[in-house]
Amino acid sequence: MRIRLVDAFTDRPFTGNPAGVLLLDAFPDDAWLQNVALEMNQAETAFAHPLPGGGEADWALRWFTPATEVNLCGHATLATAHVLHTTGAHRGPVRFATRSGVLVATPAEDGSITLDFPTAPLTAVEAPPGLAEALGAEPLTVLDTGPNVGDLLVEVADEETVLGLAPDLKALATCSERGVIVTTRPAGAAGHDFVSRCFFPRVGIDEDPVTGSAHTALAPFWSERLGRTALTGLQASPRSGLVRTELRGDRTLLTGRAVTVVEGELLAPPE
Repeated sequence: MRIRLVDAFTDRPFTGNPAGVLLLDAFPDDAWLQNVALEMNQAETAFAHPLPGGGEADWALRWFTPATEVNLCGHATLATAHVLHTTGAHRGPVRFATRSGVLVATPAEDGSITLDFPTAPLTAVEAPPGLAEALGAEPLTVLDTGPNVGDLLVEVADEETVLGLAPDLKALATCSERGVIVTTRPAGAAGHDFVSRCFFPRVGIDEDPVTGSAHTALAPFWSERLGRTALTGLQASPRSGLVRTELRGDRTLLTGRAVTVVEGELLAPPE
């Protein structure tokens, strides 16, 4: 079985967010999928298999961190669509059947891919006890992002604060169902509209390099603040990456590129 490592939300190797991608004929048992994800040791490994024609989706898709299966993952969906199109396994828009419903990935002539994801519902909440201490920064705004994303969205004062975060990850893991998205406006004319970093120690990811699912919450948050539906976000992790977002009511479009960095043979098939 061919297995690939794809850098997503970037057009250059060794930047963006790496995801494992494995195309299968059908899903084997969950324990094997989890073991492959643990062996790959990436933020997420995506597993996909083709579905019979005539249905509402073309491929089934699941995402696993090294520790658990997740409900929604943007960069591994982008990576999977990239593999399908670059290998010729699928042509044109691809519909994925997932835990979060049918997600569509549409390739463009310039090589970018646009994901059609559900917009995260945002609800203002009180900061959980210990959040400021765990982050090492004072929250200005705290919002719940709903069950699909499962994060807290936290606004802080400025870009310097975001870039300087060195959170207590063990303490931060107790603050939300999945993780914490920290965001603010950029300093000066930066070529992007907002800045973020994402921490998911609860699911085995200390800091995620570029998080597509988080942008389904960042897009409505900043679109309301800035009065525009089309925005560009910089996720300011050490690897860094850009996500173009377009808010369309209960759907959010996420656009980016991807590049395959490693391709090899998985020698431990399911029994």
